[in-house]
Amino acid sequence: MAALEPVCAACAKRENACALGIDVGGTSIKAGLLTCTGEVLATAKVPTGRIVGQEAFKKIAQGLSGLVERAGRVAEDVVAVGLDVPGPVDDRGNVGMLANIELDPDGLCMALRDAFPEATLAFVNDANAAALGELWRGSAKGVDSFVMVTLGTGVGGGVVVGGRLVPGAFGAGGEIGHMTVVKEGEGRTCGCGRHGCLEQYASAKGLVWLYRDECARRSCAPVALAHETDALAVFDALRAGDACADAAVSRMCEHLGYALAQVSTIIDPAVYLVGGGVAGAFDLYAERLSASFRAHCLAPSSATRILPCSLGNDAGMYGVAYEALRQAGLA
Repeated sequence: MAALEPVCAACAKRENACALGIDVGGTSIKAGLLTCTGEVLATAKVPTGRIVGQEAFKKIAQGLSGLVERAGRVAEDVVAVGLDVPGPVDDRGNVGMLANIELDPDGLCMALRDAFPEATLAFVNDANAAALGELWRGSAKGVDSFVMVTLGTGVGGGVVVGGRLVPGAFGAGGEIGHMTVVKEGEGRTCGCGRHGCLEQYASAKGLVWLYRDECARRSCAPVALAHETDALAVFDALRAGDACADAAVSRMCEHLGYALAQVSTIIDPAVYLVGGGVAGAFDLYAERLSASFRAHCLAPSSATRILPCSLGNDAGMYGVAYEALRQAGLA
């Protein structure tokens, strides 16, 4: 993948030209309509569930068309459409394993091409997209060596070395969520088919499981949880002094810090940026995570900083829009 460059002047001056950045999650998509220089015109969230079949594709296309219309644009103004997905995507845009979502990429592509006929379409791994977003418009500006860690429905990673994204030969570069942190055979079964993967303990779903596990161990009643990924309720419980929530967050940080220490033996980044839904409570666990990392890392890597990403949950939206613009030859 080419190094990031400024968006071209021709696109910036083209009246009404815009790009759609679509962050595809396990339960919904978050979309943003951006100018070619990265100004957000409007955003929308569309509940999805299974993204298979014509009904689902029609719902998404209609939601995106409504977003474009509300921003005062028409479909022909959309010159690039980028989608990030929670799974490996190779350099050719081929989507690989999707452990946490039911998605028919080809069917969705066809629906989007019909809705936005003038647009170049790009697929990007969600964590790689977040890394690109932070590099383009966020807190990674000027940082040429960092790893983006996304903690959401799953756990993803985006690796940037020398200012360039490293997706890997088969799109699996940065898939730190599938590092084994609990011994094979003893850990929880992951959506990838393996056992003991990091995302079973550090994702929103993993944190909820850890919390329920702690409650069961201590014979305590858990707080009300709206769903299997309701990490917000766990963090609220932590703020309220819930001992089970405190223990669960500590276990999450132990697993995540251990994993990042292993990443540092290979990449040795200057910074880890933490994003995704679980990053919204970063202040509650930042010190624990840093302590866990430093307890496990090689001494030379102990100066590595662990910071929240500045774009928050919008990082993927920015990054995938940028990548679509780049593939269109407009960035």
